[in-house]
Amino acid sequence: MVFNTGAALLDAIVLAVVSREEEGTYGYKITQDVRVVLDVSESTLYPVLRRLQKDECLEVYDRQFDGRNRRYYKVTEKGEAQLNLYRVEWKNYSRKIMGIFEGGATA
Repeated sequence: MVFNTGAALLDAIVLAVVSREEEGTYGYKITQDVRVVLDVSESTLYPVLRRLQKDECLEVYDRQFDGRNRRYYKVTEKGEAQLNLYRVEWKNYSRKIMGIFEGGATA
């Protein structure tokens, strides 16, 4: 993708991906799901997951999988509220950008 992805947009995408899984999802799966729309590495996404956890938008828990612990992430109520805000903001932002691209919006 030729456009830079800011922290807020990356947070919004991660919250959207995690919110699709009611019981939560694990880091590698989150990375794979985000990669469908963005070319990002795990080393880029794990700080995002930690930041969202610190901001109380994600809760984290471990679960056994094939004899190992796997870290799962789940959206909290605060995270759902933040995701809803991101959705509203994204709709407004993308509508304005499309207006410019299509020649309808002016300064």
